[in-house]
Amino acid sequence: MTPAGPTGARDPSVVRYLEALAHERGLSPRTVESYGSDLAKLDGQRRAEGLEWSQLEAPFVSRHLRALRSSGLAPRSVRRALVAIRGFFEHLIELGDRATNPAVNLVPPKLWRKLPRVLSEDQVEQLLAAPDSTTVLGSRDRAMIELLYATGVRVSELVGLTLPQLRLDAGFLVAFGKGGKERIVPVGEQAQRRVAEYLDAVRPSLVRGRHQFVFVNARGGGLTRQGFWKVLKGYGLLCGIGALSPHVLRHSFATHLLEHGADLRAVQMMLGHADISTTQIYTHIHAHRLRSLYDEFHPRAE
Repeated sequence: MTPAGPTGARDPSVVRYLEALAHERGLSPRTVESYGSDLAKLDGQRRAEGLEWSQLEAPFVSRHLRALRSSGLAPRSVRRALVAIRGFFEHLIELGDRATNPAVNLVPPKLWRKLPRVLSEDQVEQLLAAPDSTTVLGSRDRAMIELLYATGVRVSELVGLTLPQLRLDAGFLVAFGKGGKERIVPVGEQAQRRVAEYLDAVRPSLVRGRHQFVFVNARGGGLTRQGFWKVLKGYGLLCGIGALSPHVLRHSFATHLLEHGADLRAVQMMLGHADISTTQIYTHIHAHRLRSLYDEFHPRAE
């Protein structure tokens, strides 16, 4: 019997493939171990049916993947198993042990995407009213929350915003997203007014030094992502909405725009998504919310 390899695999072809992943491609030990587990299951089914690696074709691999899913394995884990199997057969082709890859055209199971949390418009109003705007920090917090909801920017973009990026007189700001990609984002009148009030009456009393960050902490330096997360979480709890993350307001911004008739591509541009498929999650949220409203209010919904 062939001795087991470091990942528990006993087939020499599998052991060689895993060693190549570890030493030539530099995959992490955990990834190699996971791939080894996936391939050990395939190897076990192959042996049970008395087949050689050269005899395995697409129906066999497809049946194996269905068996994994039926056993309760999560879709994400089944997808990983397919990646491991594809790579292994490519390895056999490179060695001349096979001519074709039976897994190359198999489709992985779809991952179920949990719909992100979205606030109702009434909840947004409650949140906006939570900060005490008569205090220095309350005025800052109200301006930040207004701007976040008005633009849908990422929290890193919000706390990293500098004075030259603001064009409040023209009604927009310049955001720098992932990879430093620049985009223009409109700013509504209410947010313009709140930010302008903060800049005129509050920021000068807080800021220390000559930095140009728009939003500053109590010590006068730039506010951090963690600092704003803590602030927002506190206001969510204060007004009874529950703990919030900045991304909830980003999701709410996009969903409310679509509910009021905005074009999906326009929302994509404002959010800074490179691929519109990322933005399409908000159409699912919109449809889900419409269904909930129908079920709640239509007299013949049941």
